[in-house]
Amino acid sequence: MPDYGSSTNEPTTGTTTGSVGTTGTTGTGTSGTGTGTAAALSQTAQEYGQKISDAAIQAKDYVADKVAVVGDKIKDLKNADLGELAENAKEYARQKPGQALLISAGVGLLLGLIIRGRR
Repeated sequence: MPDYGSSTNEPTTGTTTGSVGTTGTTGTGTSGTGTGTAAALSQTAQEYGQKISDAAIQAKDYVADKVAVVGDKIKDLKNADLGELAENAKEYARQKPGQALLISAGVGLLLGLIIRGRR
């Protein structure tokens, strides 16, 4: 025999007041969840925005540091003697022949693409 007066969340078959019916409109319905979902999405978007902002600041600082290092290297190269640079390159190639070969191949490839692109 069905229980017509139960207060469970199951649909009822009788006509009782205060129990959840098949429409789900009594009690704490779903009218506030749209606002709650929007607030949660807004909060999540703000958190992701802050994370992106922090990452952009870190990237900016990293690039600024690397630009300063490259600037210092360019100054050193302007002031260096070509014979000294050639000797340093030879010494590097003796210490790390694999890397020297890969670097040379990469530079050759880039120069080839540049020269071929001008035709």
